[in-house]
Amino acid sequence: MAVSAELNDEIRILNLFNLDTSLEGIKAHKDATAEYKAAISRLYQKGLLTQPDGGYLTDLGRHCAEHIQSALRILSP
Repeated sequence: MAVSAELNDEIRILNLFNLDTSLEGIKAHKDATAEYKAAISRLYQKGLLTQPDGGYLTDLGRHCAEHIQSALRILSP
């Protein structure tokens, strides 16, 4: 599976979440790039975020973010 620019943006968004707490979310501010706003919206549509402009991780989103962040730690130099 190729990693498209859109998927890469979604991975970057999921990597922003602090997994040490479920009380921290994210919000797409007005100065966020159009690509990041679109990625957040797609993650919401996929059921990974609680709000179309960010919010918190759903249970599925947390599971996905845990895997992504683990993979990035393993693959980082």
